[in-house]
Amino acid sequence: MMLPAVVHAQSLEDLIPDSAVANPDGWAQQGVPSDQQVTPSIVPATPDGAAADVTVPAQVPNPPSVDNLTELDQETPLDNMPLVTVEWPDENEPVMIAPLAPDTDIQFVELERNSPTPRSRDIEKISNELTLAFLTNDKEAFPEKNAFVSRFKSLSTIVDLDDGDSVGKLAAQANKDEEMLQRLLRIYGYYNAQVMSTAGDGAAGGQTADPSVRFNIIPGKQYVYGTIDLAQLEQTGSDYKTLRSKFAIEPGDPVLQDKIVDEVANLGTALGESGYAFADVGAPELLIDHEREQGDLTVPVEPKGKYVFGHVTSDMPDFMSGTHLEKIARFNAGDLYQTSDQEDLRSAIQATGLVSTIDIKKVETSPPQGDQPGTVDLAVSMTKAPLRTVAGSIGYGTGEGARIEASWEHRNLFPPEGMFKVRGIGGTQEQLLGVTFRRNNVTGRDRILTLDAYATTVNRDAYYARTATIQGTFERVSTILFQKKFSYSIGLQLIGTQERESSTDEIKLPRETYYIAAVPLYGQMDTSNDLLDPDRGFRLAARISPEVSRTHGAQSFYSRNQFDASYYKRITGSVVLAGRVRFGFIPGASLDKIAPSRRLYAGGGGSVRGYGYQAIGPRNAAGEAAGGRSLTELSMEARIRTGFMDGAVSIVPFIDAGAVDRSSTPEFDDIKFGAGIGIRYHTSFGPIRVDFGVPLNPEPSDAPVGVYVALGQAF
Repeated sequence: MMLPAVVHAQSLEDLIPDSAVANPDGWAQQGVPSDQQVTPSIVPATPDGAAADVTVPAQVPNPPSVDNLTELDQETPLDNMPLVTVEWPDENEPVMIAPLAPDTDIQFVELERNSPTPRSRDIEKISNELTLAFLTNDKEAFPEKNAFVSRFKSLSTIVDLDDGDSVGKLAAQANKDEEMLQRLLRIYGYYNAQVMSTAGDGAAGGQTADPSVRFNIIPGKQYVYGTIDLAQLEQTGSDYKTLRSKFAIEPGDPVLQDKIVDEVANLGTALGESGYAFADVGAPELLIDHEREQGDLTVPVEPKGKYVFGHVTSDMPDFMSGTHLEKIARFNAGDLYQTSDQEDLRSAIQATGLVSTIDIKKVETSPPQGDQPGTVDLAVSMTKAPLRTVAGSIGYGTGEGARIEASWEHRNLFPPEGMFKVRGIGGTQEQLLGVTFRRNNVTGRDRILTLDAYATTVNRDAYYARTATIQGTFERVSTILFQKKFSYSIGLQLIGTQERESSTDEIKLPRETYYIAAVPLYGQMDTSNDLLDPDRGFRLAARISPEVSRTHGAQSFYSRNQFDASYYKRITGSVVLAGRVRFGFIPGASLDKIAPSRRLYAGGGGSVRGYGYQAIGPRNAAGEAAGGRSLTELSMEARIRTGFMDGAVSIVPFIDAGAVDRSSTPEFDDIKFGAGIGIRYHTSFGPIRVDFGVPLNPEPSDAPVGVYVALGQAF
């Protein structure tokens, strides 16, 4: 094993030999010829040992004198130098120098005299640390600049990590942003763009500031499409022209990568909506040719034939059969296949609440033959959801009191979609016990048959009633998932009720027994854009209920009628104005022949806010609202979105007015006004509403403030 050598350090005294110390002059001239040795100068010493100011020159043998020196001629040739082997050039022959071969790796760029410089409108300050400068003389050279800047700002590493980092950290972030800029420029079609970064420490005028980065961007020329190849799309024959128009990219258009993604999706949707059930649109390929400054786009398209719908089949026929699913579907056998109809069926099945998972597969039952389309069935596979539900709710309203409601239901006790429900209500002003049978989608989509039987006790400010009711209704209504432009219902009611108008301890009004048969009809035209929170459109609704009432052996015929209209208009991005008007009237019988529960009332959260529920109307002998035969209501409110909680909160100032009269035509003898402000908290399923209303011309029995809580807008 070889060990490393060890070197020891020596002092200067150790390196000087003793002979040099004894005779330094003799030691210094060792090896010098005797005729060239020099006698050293003798410097006398001063008494204190310091050097003297006078020196005696050393003795040099045969020293030349000034008189013996001759002036050298500049033309005198030099003596031979044995170590120099290169021949001296002949002064009579010119020297020829061979030219150097050009270096092909060096490229020269011709600089324009007026090179582009950023103008104030071309400089975008993203943050205190980051600036973009676009170097172009043509303001249209980068038409997508605004979108580009906004997109870069959302992706920038410097912006995301804007925490006053050091120059080193900022430089590392700048490298990431420079790569991002290059990628974004290619996305917008600038494949020969240049990005140059400059960094500074922020110092200026003797002041210190945070470090910053500026990117100078020369977009260059935007590439355009050369050829567009959509593979087998032409096999669609007569549909080709329409389908090709859905792919909105033509030769000569700018190469925008985002647009490629959008148009490929549009083409796939168009094929699916045109009957091509098994069409395949592959991943697009873009070939960039820098010499032509163009991109050639290829999209592999396979139409695979045209189809019509066949039948819908179910893997659980006893639970929800294929025949029932065909009732839910918006298409019939023989209709042209459309992907949207298939997805609509999926949503409709999900909306039943009976299934947790759904899988729909296309099954070819006959292939296309020439110009004749093929047939495709839809095979539906489902997984059951929990079918039994126990629910409860607690609420409170001014004029309505506290209320607790509970229910148990089985949503498919009588397949398909035959729901059975038991419900009960316990409250300060209402108690109820009832059973309900409902079958959804009974003869078609969103058509509901309901049979209901219940007994209830109601103690309102306007009346007291103990009632037993049996009723049936067939209706087509809007739902949160499927809002309808036109809804309707027709029903039959059989009612037995014992009622009296509100009394006091001093005045006890008698109870009256009424037997009522009614045929309530309802229709609504709805052009609004949202069921719970509209901001444009209108609604028109009518309720007409011909009724016969028997009390004290006498029969009375009358018709309860009510008409509603509401309008919604967005004024600005954050303000929506909404207005509502309601008219009601009951012709055909006097007020005392109509049961108190069947009369018209106003007041409450869905009527005139600030007043109690059904608290507006003519007064009886006890001074309580007794209802009437005509009704007029007007409401106006502004729904103003705020920036609070990321825009989820709105404030709603409102004013309402309403009048109830004993006659069947409005007389406005005692019109009431209410005003206030509401708060809305917007959720994914609709706004939660809290309104605070104040009666402007109250009766002595009216509360000073009304509070109303509900889901959805007031109207």
